[in-house]
Amino acid sequence: MTTKIEKVFRSPYAVPNGLQVTDEGLWIVDQITDRVALVEITCDPEYHVPKHIRDIPSDSSNTSGMAFGGGALWLAANGPGDRWRAVRDTDAKPGTGEIFQVDPATGETLGRYPVPEGGGTHGVEYDNYDEGHLWVQTLKNQEIHKVRISDWSIQHTLPLPYGRAHGTVRVEDGLWVTHTSDRVIVKLDLEDGTILDRIEVSEDYPEPHGLSIYGDDFLYCDASSGWVAKITR
Repeated sequence: MTTKIEKVFRSPYAVPNGLQVTDEGLWIVDQITDRVALVEITCDPEYHVPKHIRDIPSDSSNTSGMAFGGGALWLAANGPGDRWRAVRDTDAKPGTGEIFQVDPATGETLGRYPVPEGGGTHGVEYDNYDEGHLWVQTLKNQEIHKVRISDWSIQHTLPLPYGRAHGTVRVEDGLWVTHTSDRVIVKLDLEDGTILDRIEVSEDYPEPHGLSIYGDDFLYCDASSGWVAKITR
């Protein structure tokens, strides 16, 4: 199967490290300010400035992934934000990560949950095939956990095949996970984590960080260059 990758527009933020396609548009989160913007999706190669719909603050910190589901945004706080800005009382503690449940209209924190087994995280995904569950990555153990939100209990765990896992997308028959340093996006079996498919992202294209499904295609963001790119298969 032929894979086509193209740059489609610049993020409204300098360091976009997570994104999520919704019915309203595309949510993008900035790793530095931890603000979240909703923009109109455009894949016209001649139009690299997306229409801005709204922008909200968040209490997250060093945000390195995001999801949408159950009426809320879910932000992966990968530790304190003191690398770029003044420390805030809401920042995650050093060496720890948290998942923030955020009101998409106001940015208000609706809940905050520890990363399973501790450590940082670069990826979170709401499971639209099993409502009330999130998939949460753990950098420390190189695993991804299916967590029931109501009691924050681990329901299932899959090993991740490479390091520095990032954007995650749940599809009917698997789980796509971006591995940024290896520039590969792999589709994992939901039972045991076996690799079912893979997409290679060469050095010719923006580095893959956050990932979201867009119809039959994918959109991903690059925190290094600020580009949003489209993957067509």
